[in-house]
Formats: sequence, structure tokens, C-alpha cells
Amino acid sequence: MRILKNALALTALLFGLVTIFAGIRVLFGASPGYGVFWPLLVYNTVMGVGYSLTGIIGSRDIERGKYAAAIIFVLNLLVLGVIAYLYVAGSVVALESLLAMILRTVVWLALFLGFAWLVRRKALSG
Repeated sequence: MRILKNALALTALLFGLVTIFAGIRVLFGASPGYGVFWPLLVYNTVMGVGYSLTGIIGSRDIERGKYAAAIIFVLNLLVLGVIAYLYVAGSVVALESLLAMILRTVVWLALFLGFAWLVRRKALSG
């Protein structure tokens, strides 16, 4: 159980740090090779901080980690819905951005489910 908790927390932390690093690079002028939808870039960069904090929180308290991961998953799902709509409508959202948001949403669903499983297992074991 401890190994899974640490793996979930480390995944969240590292995912956050990579997200922050990638976002800052593009904010300071690096080109990702496709059109950048600035509101999404800012959202993802800010969320990188939340991802990292969730990793730290989840390493200390699996229940709070579960709630933080759930909030991130729901927010990412909402943003995914918006950018999917914009992409289909022919807006400035690149396919790469849409695919990256799908990945983020799936990762956070998996992290939420992992933390939820740990919380349930802990409750059942007394």
C-alpha cells in the first residue's frame, strides 16, 4: 500500500513539474511546433503547480490526495470539453493540444482512482 501511495504521489509531483517546465518554456518563447492557444497554456502551467502540490499532499494524506486529484480531474475534464468544442468548431486549438489534454485528463482519472482505492482499502482494514 505504501509503495502505491508513493508511486501515485511521485507521479503527480513529476507530472506537475514537467507541466510547469514545459509551460514556462513556451511562455518565454520556445515554439512547440504548433499553434498555441494561450488560455490553455496559462491554465496548464498554473495547473502544474496544483499537480505538484497534489503530489506532496497525497504523499502525506491519501484522503486529501484523493480529493485534490478528483478536483483536478473534473477541472481538466471541463477544459477538455471546451477545447474539444473549439477544435471541432475550427478554432485555434491544435490537435496536439487536444491530445495532450486528453492525456492529462486520463492521467488524473487514474491518479484519482488510485488514491480512492487506497482510501477504501485503508477504511476496510480499520
